[in-house]
Amino acid sequence: MRDRAIRQHVDAMAVSEGAGVNVLRTVGLPALRHFDPFLMLDHFSSDDPDDYNAGFPDHPHRGFVTLTYMLDGHMEHRDSMGNRGDLLAGGAQWMKAASGVIHSEMPRQTEGLMRGFQLWINLPAEQKMSDPAYQEFTAASIPTLTKAGTTVRVLAGCFGDARGPIADPYTDVLFLDVTLDAGLEFRSEVKKGYAAFLYVFEGELHVDGKQLPGHQLAVLGDGETVCVRSADERTRFILVAGRPLGEPICQHGPFVMNTREQIEETLADYRQNRLVRKRAVATAAR
Repeated sequence: MRDRAIRQHVDAMAVSEGAGVNVLRTVGLPALRHFDPFLMLDHFSSDDPDDYNAGFPDHPHRGFVTLTYMLDGHMEHRDSMGNRGDLLAGGAQWMKAASGVIHSEMPRQTEGLMRGFQLWINLPAEQKMSDPAYQEFTAASIPTLTKAGTTVRVLAGCFGDARGPIADPYTDVLFLDVTLDAGLEFRSEVKKGYAAFLYVFEGELHVDGKQLPGHQLAVLGDGETVCVRSADERTRFILVAGRPLGEPICQHGPFVMNTREQIEETLADYRQNRLVRKRAVATAAR
């Protein structure tokens, strides 16, 4: 099987989101506007409460899925349809915004480290106006495999004999959180033809003989496997892959549709308080 090589490096850029929360963005920048089916990747990380206490007050979404993974800290989710959830360290949240959701994500801590990721995943055209849905997954529900200096948390997709609890039927997403001791190799199968990337948030990786330092994303070329090696320090990264949709993408901020006309309709719906059409189906935390 052929190992995937790095096709593009993308340096994370600081962006202010919500009520002034600083995040590091890679997917969603001019250098990588979209990476079908992925629309945005934000990495938030700070132990300064002034950086995160303002949180992410009420804001809308339509036309895609958000996957939020909390490494450290405690966030509370509330939405305009009455759902409430707690996202704790090690847990994850999957929200299918679809036809429309207005929600908030607010810190529920006044000190300590707040760290995690939010990934936006596109929906196919026939699902963009479907009913929204919401699921939470506790840290205990996410399989963790540990062997000889390697730890892999499987949030979505499969690794070895483990299957993650998050399943996206439209893009078949793989999401692994991998920690390697210094100088170790890691290998994972990734389906041929799927979009795939690595993002390092602790330490440094070597991929196909090339260096991948912290806070840098590597877009991977095609192949059946991903093979990396940690440098001379403990390294932690995410490996993400998904099936491309191959459809037009028209984005206006938190709204992602297929045409400009659909975006104009969405903006009109939001202005006239018609964005939220269905109550999200909430599934109890696992």
